[in-house]
Amino acid sequence: MTVRHSLLAILADRPTHGYDLKSAFERSTAGAWPLNVGQVYTTLRRLERDGLVRPEGAGDGARQSWTITEPGREALEAWYATPVDDDPPARDELAIKVLLAVGAGSVDVADVLQSQREAAMDRLQRLTRQKQAADPEAELPWTLLLDALILKAEAEVRWIDLCEARLREAGR
Repeated sequence: MTVRHSLLAILADRPTHGYDLKSAFERSTAGAWPLNVGQVYTTLRRLERDGLVRPEGAGDGARQSWTITEPGREALEAWYATPVDDDPPARDELAIKVLLAVGAGSVDVADVLQSQREAAMDRLQRLTRQKQAADPEAELPWTLLLDALILKAEAEVRWIDLCEARLREAGR
């Protein structure tokens, strides 16, 4: 996740001060990724240094409003137009754990996979209940996030199935 582009996206709608940027970010992302207000101000200073935002008005410190510049709008448009690239992939703790368990020899990989399957199924059920309780019109960001999390949990279960099948084929 890029805080830099997230702040530009919020500023593209209207000039905003730091704490409101933090609040708008958390609202827009359904509260899934809390943002440290110190990180907001550090990022704003870097964006200003790079000519992508500028202070607006006579405020100072926490009361200073910021506005996006034309180069900032161009950078934001480029970010929206560029697909997210997972190559190389982000570190995946589950994949690393399973790969290390397979290589260890002394670890029962089936137990590791079963434990993870149970956790993923519990997460999938919880997320599904949350989605059923959500109002897609009033809580669109939350609903979209739940869709993504549900699909990721389903993919995790499918990957565990595949791991078990490959381990069986390998006689392990």
